[in-house]
Amino acid sequence: MISKKTKYALNALIYLALQDKNGPVLISEIAKSEKISRKFLELILLNLKNHGILQSKKGKGGGYFFRQSPAEIIIGRVIRILDGPLAPVSCVSQTAYHRCKECQDENTCGIRAVMKDVRDAITDILDKTTLQDVMERSVSLNQMKIHNYSI
Repeated sequence: MISKKTKYALNALIYLALQDKNGPVLISEIAKSEKISRKFLELILLNLKNHGILQSKKGKGGGYFFRQSPAEIIIGRVIRILDGPLAPVSCVSQTAYHRCKECQDENTCGIRAVMKDVRDAITDILDKTTLQDVMERSVSLNQMKIHNYSI
């Protein structure tokens, strides 16, 4: 399960992507629109800036903007930055491997085998999905919602 921090980050990134043509966006604007605590959002955006996802500009006309295009920002990377490894258990993590203390033999552990399949399925989706993909899905779902009316 992803953290609330990561959900907020993804919502903020989608908001920024939708505003991308308008230049830098103020933290206060994102916080208000996405109903996120400004202080919490500042920490999130600073973390994303420090990892090369965002840039910021100070002063008049300042705010946050993308260092890369939304089509180059991989969702799996964003989640790893904020929440750490995608693996459900440490013994199948590619970036933070730790042997399970209770495991007798990793090579014959059925739980490990299943969790590796789960990790592979998760990474297969998240490492192929860009922020642009998520934004387009969001826009499409909003359009369906608008046109979904009954008599």
